[in-house]
Amino acid sequence: MIDWNVAVQAGTRLVRPGPQVSHAEAREVVAELRELSKLAHGHVRDFTGMASEVDPAPATIVDRPGWIRANVDGFRVVLEPLMEQMSERRGAGPLGGAGNVVVQAVGSRVTGMQVGAILAYMASRVLGQYELFLPPDPSGRAPTGRLTLVAPNIVHVEQELGVDARDFRLWVCLHEETHRAQFTGVPWLREYVQDQMTQFLLASDLDPGVMLDRIRDAAEAVADAVRGGDANLIDAIQSPEQRKILDRLTAVMTLVEGHGDYVMDAVGPEVVPSVQQIRSRFQGRRDGGSKLDKTIRRLLGIDLKMKQYAEGSRFVRRVVAEVGMSGFNQVWDSPESLPTHDEIKEPALWIGRVVGPQAIDAAPPEASEA
Repeated sequence: MIDWNVAVQAGTRLVRPGPQVSHAEAREVVAELRELSKLAHGHVRDFTGMASEVDPAPATIVDRPGWIRANVDGFRVVLEPLMEQMSERRGAGPLGGAGNVVVQAVGSRVTGMQVGAILAYMASRVLGQYELFLPPDPSGRAPTGRLTLVAPNIVHVEQELGVDARDFRLWVCLHEETHRAQFTGVPWLREYVQDQMTQFLLASDLDPGVMLDRIRDAAEAVADAVRGGDANLIDAIQSPEQRKILDRLTAVMTLVEGHGDYVMDAVGPEVVPSVQQIRSRFQGRRDGGSKLDKTIRRLLGIDLKMKQYAEGSRFVRRVVAEVGMSGFNQVWDSPESLPTHDEIKEPALWIGRVVGPQAIDAAPPEASEA
């Protein structure tokens, strides 16, 4: 259903080049990012109290094409088994035999080009990520995850914002190392996210008539985004069952992204002296961009992700202020402890359900300053 080789070829061909630096400068950036990632790991572990890895593997530093290849590898791990199931459910189709094979082959190349174009756009924006889904290593064992930093994007943004390079790089590392702490320190979290993704994909409507309606909805979403509306492709192509699943998936991703944003700011000026300046200028960059860029962001749901950062960070900040870090960390006890959409918007609901109202009175004095 997706030609992954075409996706890589299209993505690496379309992606814009990064900032021009010498080989010596590039080596210095890579070395410093690895060093700061290790430093950030210790700060995150101490600040959050999460039982993450004691001595994790160093961060993997990539360029933009390298980020595209890594994400295609992750997509294949997640999607190929599901696509096989979906193909079996769909059956041979009306063309049957060789005709169906030809149609699928052509369709897979077109889809591969579309995926590659989206990845090319994203590859110039992403600063880093914790890759949950990786191909098996030579022994056949699936790795637990990998922290990846996109060096040219980090350099580009720090130059564009005019901020202290070391502070900015450490600030980014604090966010991404928080994700590593989440997914290595919470044993069930990775499996929960993968299960929700699997359910979401398997809940797709395969009826041709329904799919045609979805395509029409997608076309309307494109038109609405161009006009400046809030429609996006993700909402347009969902089935009713998928909307329920996506609510749960969005809630957990809002939590983990907001937690990362909270930690990178809350670790404090003693670690990142210019953190307030960086946050102010970085937020201005998130909110800016050309009309075309804003349209693409709405269409791909990137603006929704930006909203997740803000909502999730407010949730974490409020809960820590009310019940302290140990009280907040009860969010990682089990899937049932995760906040719902309503609880993220009103943290007192989550505190009352999971921590208990008496915990507010028992919170340590320093919690209100977090």
